[in-house]
Amino acid sequence: MTVAVATDLSAGTWAIDPVHSSISFSVRHLVVSKVRGKFDTFSGAITVAEDGTPSVTAEIAVDSINTGNEQRDAHLKSADYFGADQFPVATFKSTSVTAKGDNYVLDGEFTLKGVTKPVSLDLEFNGVNPGMGHGAVAGFEASVVLNRKDFGIDIDMPLETGGAVVGDKVTITLEIEALKQA
Repeated sequence: MTVAVATDLSAGTWAIDPVHSSISFSVRHLVVSKVRGKFDTFSGAITVAEDGTPSVTAEIAVDSINTGNEQRDAHLKSADYFGADQFPVATFKSTSVTAKGDNYVLDGEFTLKGVTKPVSLDLEFNGVNPGMGHGAVAGFEASVVLNRKDFGIDIDMPLETGGAVVGDKVTITLEIEALKQA
């Protein structure tokens, strides 16, 4: 069930500002540590209906992955992982927002590597600010833990001592600032 968000988020379209936003991830590496990375190119919007009901759409250019290591990034873009040549964009489209205490759960359909699955993001609304002369801005934080294998990223590189080079669970964290469109 979609609910109106009890916030200062006014009706209209709020465009994600990629300069003041980030989409990052972490995944277990060699069982004992985590590799962290981000996507440098993404876009999206939050559309708020007159009754306060929001909907969210977003796109991520998977070939913009950046882990700070060119060789690893090239491997992640390959068919072993994202298959960026064949599946250049990951998408999200919300289906509902429900209250959860002082925060929310944002449900939607996430498509990665040609596979679409329902996902639920824990969402925190950080408020609205009048901005710095370019219009109001709204802030959000969201996170979700996904199993990479659910999206066809099923490469296995087992270690002789047990475990795998890359873990199955990937934590995605979004820090979003959205600008109210005129």
